[in-house]
Amino acid sequence: MVKICCIGAGYVGGPTMAVIALKCPSIEVAVVDISAPRIAAWNSDQLPIYEPGLDEIVKQCRGKNLFFSTAVEKHVSEADIIFVSVNTPTKTQGLGAGKAADLTYWESAARMIADVSKSNKIVVEKSTVPVKTAEAIEKILTHNSKGIKYQILSNPEFLAEGTAIEDLFSPDRVLIGGRETPDGQKATQALKEVYAHWVPEDRIITTNLWSAELSKLAANAFLAQRISSVNAMSALCEATGANISEVAHAVGKDTRIGPKFLNASVGFGGSCFQKDILNLVYICECNGLTEVANYWKQVIKVNDYQKNRFVNRVVSSMFNTVSGKKIAILGFAFKKDTGDTRETPAIDVCKGLLGDKAQLSIYDLQVTEDQIRRDLSMKKFDWDHPIHLQPMSPAAVKEVSVVWDAYEATKGAHGICILTEWDEFKTLDYKKIFDNMQKPAFLFDGRNVVDVEKLREIGFIVYSIGKPLDAWLKDMPAMA
Repeated sequence: MVKICCIGAGYVGGPTMAVIALKCPSIEVAVVDISAPRIAAWNSDQLPIYEPGLDEIVKQCRGKNLFFSTAVEKHVSEADIIFVSVNTPTKTQGLGAGKAADLTYWESAARMIADVSKSNKIVVEKSTVPVKTAEAIEKILTHNSKGIKYQILSNPEFLAEGTAIEDLFSPDRVLIGGRETPDGQKATQALKEVYAHWVPEDRIITTNLWSAELSKLAANAFLAQRISSVNAMSALCEATGANISEVAHAVGKDTRIGPKFLNASVGFGGSCFQKDILNLVYICECNGLTEVANYWKQVIKVNDYQKNRFVNRVVSSMFNTVSGKKIAILGFAFKKDTGDTRETPAIDVCKGLLGDKAQLSIYDLQVTEDQIRRDLSMKKFDWDHPIHLQPMSPAAVKEVSVVWDAYEATKGAHGICILTEWDEFKTLDYKKIFDNMQKPAFLFDGRNVVDVEKLREIGFIVYSIGKPLDAWLKDMPAMA
């Protein structure tokens, strides 16, 4: 029986290993983590992450060929294939701070593998890591090898949150990068055979190590770039009276461009886009490629610009002050169907409004109050470091209340900001909401989910990203 062990029970490790266990009943899969509360959650009825379809799979396999454990060393020493999916946060201090990936957790995992291994291992990089990480890991393992052979593979994940299980069931591609040596090829083949249980052969791509590592960063950079491109156009649309939905539809009809990822919004979020681009920028700079680095930096700059622009629209529309005004924030997760708030644009928008002394009432279908308060009190890259290094009791921001109902959030509010495209927000009774708000009642749609004309008929003053401006807003400067 092949034994697989995955170090790191997070958004990547948990779902990926659950699907491998489901699709390969002959393989024993152990997911290990040093965090006891996290492993306890994986072993309970309340999993630590929300992902449609994940619950059923875990319940079906847990205890049969899928195990969650804190006995890290035991499972690592027994495994044939070890996946490493630990955090690779952006460094907050030292060389490359704010750009480079922090490989502390990766390195300690590698040293632990070298310490406890008694048989040959295939070590698979699953976390998003900077190019050439494999080489560093290989050095640590071979210098501590005690005669044991290690093969390093790169197998980046391409999961999108909210559809992770679908993405794992029928991936666009599975990418495996390995050394071009006989042993390297053998290791690649071994991992390929695991995926071949359910993924068609032609979708499993094998490359050299560096190509696999760079493909992941490149894919995320290209996706984020599309969002920044359409968001940059949205600003121009507002200035000229064009409609971004019409422009994006026309552009997306070109088969070379395609329609996906062309929705204008308040900005992209998620744990990877910004981190991976910063990483790409750093690698380019380290290799003396300044122009390339500057090109990719611009993608993040436009994203930051879009969030600032949104906050400025809100404040300038409301007589240039939101001080003491109740503003309802609908949606806090970085996109619908996930409880994940990592790098969500809502954080910067809320902080911007709080900076102008607004009173916020926040409602999200999945995100807990504790998480929202923690996010609003954290420094920029802190979220990606272990929980015990994050600020303990979030300084209770008095100006923020978190509620469990959209009508409660909007009651008595001066304005509403929609920051996540939850389906529920399309079907709310906006007439009822309008009647319970202060007048003039403003609605700022950061995800283009509402029917602008209908809301204007009800009486709202509506701002929708990239859409022709309400007469009210035309006289207000967009960037204060």
